[in-house]
Amino acid sequence: MSARARLAVMTDDVFPDPSTPFGQRVQRRLRDEQVIWLTTVGADGTPQPNPVWFLVDGRIAVVYNRSDARRLGHIRRNPRVALHLDGDGRGGDVIVLTGTAEIAADQPLAHEFPPYLAKYRQAAERVSGKVDEFSADYSVALRITIDRVRGF
Repeated sequence: MSARARLAVMTDDVFPDPSTPFGQRVQRRLRDEQVIWLTTVGADGTPQPNPVWFLVDGRIAVVYNRSDARRLGHIRRNPRVALHLDGDGRGGDVIVLTGTAEIAADQPLAHEFPPYLAKYRQAAERVSGKVDEFSADYSVALRITIDRVRGF
């Protein structure tokens, strides 16, 4: 199915129909992948991609950041972002999501958010020693509302 045809089977919820092969692939990869690329726009207009840990629930993606991450300033200036999953090395299996990011002061810390903890506990312990220390290091949550999904 062409990329144009894939976009045509999008549901009202933005995501492709989960009964299609493309929709199943999107759901599987968003659930199973550990890293997604978050692209913000720097003050000079240059795209700034960064690999990040993420959790998608419905149309919302959550990403935790260090308080000194430059992407937070980028988002304050321009909240439009893109998220993408790596392809298969041959130009296929690429998934791109676009949306609007906000700094989410009301989001629980990573160690207080069970779905995120279920996905990243071991990795967080590897990075920071303890999960609550990871939460202290990566204390600023971004909430990204996804408004478009496409793939190749």
